[in-house]
Amino acid sequence: MRLNAAALARLPGAVRRPAFDPLRLKCGIVHLGLGAFHRAHQAVFTEGAIEKSGGDWGIIGASLQHGDVPDALHPQDCLYAFESLGTAARIRVIGVIRQALFAPRDSAALLQALAAPTTHVVTLTVSEKGYCLTAGGTLDLCHPDIMAELATPHAPRSAIGWLALALQARRKNGAGPLTILSCDNLQSNGEKLAAAVTELAGRQDPGSRPWVAANTAFPLTLVDCIVPAPDAAHRARVAAALGVTDEASVAREDFAQWVIQDRAAGPLPAWGAAGVQIVPDVADYQRLKLHVLNAAHSALAYLGLPRGHIYVRQAIADPQLRAFLEEMMAREIAPALAPLDVAAYWRMVVARFENPMIDHRLAQIAEDGSLKLPQRLFPLLIDNARTGRDIAGMARVVGAWLDLAAAPARPRDPANAWLADWARAGADRAVPLDNAALFPDGFRSDARLRAAILAASTASDVPLR
Repeated sequence: MRLNAAALARLPGAVRRPAFDPLRLKCGIVHLGLGAFHRAHQAVFTEGAIEKSGGDWGIIGASLQHGDVPDALHPQDCLYAFESLGTAARIRVIGVIRQALFAPRDSAALLQALAAPTTHVVTLTVSEKGYCLTAGGTLDLCHPDIMAELATPHAPRSAIGWLALALQARRKNGAGPLTILSCDNLQSNGEKLAAAVTELAGRQDPGSRPWVAANTAFPLTLVDCIVPAPDAAHRARVAAALGVTDEASVAREDFAQWVIQDRAAGPLPAWGAAGVQIVPDVADYQRLKLHVLNAAHSALAYLGLPRGHIYVRQAIADPQLRAFLEEMMAREIAPALAPLDVAAYWRMVVARFENPMIDHRLAQIAEDGSLKLPQRLFPLLIDNARTGRDIAGMARVVGAWLDLAAAPARPRDPANAWLADWARAGADRAVPLDNAALFPDGFRSDARLRAAILAASTASDVPLR
């Protein structure tokens, strides 16, 4: 039997079920990007908020590019198992997602949901590349999706296009204000999303700019949680616990953090009661997450893959890699982030990386380096070079990314067409450093920074320090 609403009553007593009737829950949130992260993070927090304080906060989730998740959720009445991986696995059923749409197939239903007066919040997990931004963080008007949105605004392809169309529809039907939350690892995510959506909406309908400014809020946010891709072992544990099949289950580590700037355009779920941190300023949280945890992830991926490691837990157990990261944190990252307590945060990160229950693949982390590294490492590299601080460790990580990008089996990346041409031409590291689309000006104007990357050795048989 497949997990669904009818099966809830027959689940073993040890399995925690929703504290509300999922089929009666009304929706107040639309989510764009219905992947595993959302289902293991924001959806779980929202389920907790409803359990604590009630409210019509069901989620209408939409996948923009692939229909596999909606197709898996439909036969299950949008129910799925959530496995929390600590010292032992704990499994519960989540019921907060009430509709699962595939945007190209269900475009009318998605627009109706986005424009509904009962929708007060839109959340997004579409990855960095889903925002269609230039290297400078502004809307890329030459991006194929954005060019398509401008030509045919009523047939969106991107999250930015869907939001622009939704806001124009809400303006016309009087649906009221909307809080839009980016839940992606993008520095200044709310500000960049606001600028991109306002720019596109304004180009499609110049009269919409004042309305958008007055009727939307784009709070800055931080999300942090390791969500490994579901594997056969996870599926087997879920099936054994539930006694039914679940094709949409997700797993994550015990730790989960969601920080939201206290700036909304209307009502929100009682997220604070469920552990979400609602704060005046998220900047320090973002800096630690991006430049410690995310930077370490990238370092483990680009240096660990050539050493034969598959998972984060294996790479952090490599004595040379561990020593390399410890020194990079102490000598390069901590001074750049002072007075933030990098040492204490790093100890917590290491414990999370060592979790034996989490199979977080380095190959997954290595993807989209041309988008991730400008957020995670480049600002600190440029600042450290400018102020005379150490840059050797971070430069070596960048060199390792370039070396991996030059390999025939390079990780998936939006810059891969260019990187493939560069690799065929000889993979001279100086060439990408001169590409303004990949590296900001500091990598050309600072001779010390440039030299450190060109000289960085990344051979797997060479000691890291």
